[in-house]
Amino acid sequence: MSAPITVTHTHGERISVSSGGVELMAYVYRPDPEPFESRKPYAHPLRTLSGNTVTGYRPNDHRWHKGLQMTASHLSGQNFWGGNSYVHGQGYLPLHDRVGRMRHEGFDTVDAREDRLSFTERLTWIENGGEEWARERRTVEVHSVEPEEGAWALDWSIHLTNVRAEPLRFGSPTTAGREMAGYTGLHWRGPRDLTGGDVLGPEGRGGKGEAGAAEMMGTRAPWLAFTGEHDGTDAHSTLVFAHAPENDGAVHESHWFVRSEPTPTVAFSWAFFEEFELPPGEDFAYRYRVVVADGAWDRERVESWLRTHGW
Repeated sequence: MSAPITVTHTHGERISVSSGGVELMAYVYRPDPEPFESRKPYAHPLRTLSGNTVTGYRPNDHRWHKGLQMTASHLSGQNFWGGNSYVHGQGYLPLHDRVGRMRHEGFDTVDAREDRLSFTERLTWIENGGEEWARERRTVEVHSVEPEEGAWALDWSIHLTNVRAEPLRFGSPTTAGREMAGYTGLHWRGPRDLTGGDVLGPEGRGGKGEAGAAEMMGTRAPWLAFTGEHDGTDAHSTLVFAHAPENDGAVHESHWFVRSEPTPTVAFSWAFFEEFELPPGEDFAYRYRVVVADGAWDRERVESWLRTHGW
C-alpha cells in the first residue's frame, strides 16, 4: 500500500517530495550558475525511504554530474552533457563554445495527490550561440511509495521536437571514436560511497563490481540494477533502471552505459554505437523508470517488483 507524500513547490527553484519525514526527491529547475556545466534541471537528492542518499552532485571528477538529469553528450557538434567535449585523436577538451543548455519555460501541470506527484514541464534546448534547437515536453512522476516494499519509483518521460531548419544528429563519445563510452540520454550519477557496487541484469547477466558493469556495458536489456553499500550506515541501497515497453519502438534502439568504478553511473543511452538523425519538425519520445530501494536486491526481487508494478 502506498504511503502518503508531502509535496513542496518553491516557485522558481524546485519541487520536493517527502514521505515519513524523509525528502525522497528534489527536482531543481532553477539553473545552476556555471555555463560550462550545461545549465539544466536535475533531480538531486534522491533518497531511499530510510534516508540514504543515492545521487551525487558536482563530484570533483565531473562537476557537471548532477543527480539524475537528461543529457545529450554529442548533438550536432554541441555538448548538452556539460564539461569537456570528446574530440577524436585529441581526447577531452574544455571547449566552452560547444556547451549548450536546457531552459525551463514553465509547467503545464503540477498534480499533487495524497500518494502521487506528476508534473509536466516545458523546456527549450539552446546551443551555445543562443539558437533554439529543440522543444521538450518532460513528465516526471513519483509514485509507489511503499514502506512494506522498502522502495519508491520515479518515472521520467521525454518528448522532444526538432525546431531547427536542419536535422539534429544525436551521438556519443563512442560514435565520435572513443570505444565503449557511449554515454548520453537520461543519466544517473551515484554518490561516491556506491563506487564498486554490483550491477545486475536479466537472464543472469552482470555480477560483482566493475566486472558486472563491464558485462552489461553496451548491451540491450529491459532493465538494469545497481546495488551498493553506504559508508557509515551499515546499509545497502538498490536502484533499478527500466525501460517502458514502448521504448522498443522508439526512434533509435537504446543500450546501457554503466560503470561501477571509478564512478558509479548509469545512462539510458539512445545513441551508444551509432548516430541517429531527427529531421526538422519531427519528434521522438522515451519513457523510463527508476526504482529507489533500501537493501541489496537480487534479480528475483527486482523482477518481482517490475512484474507487480505495471506501467
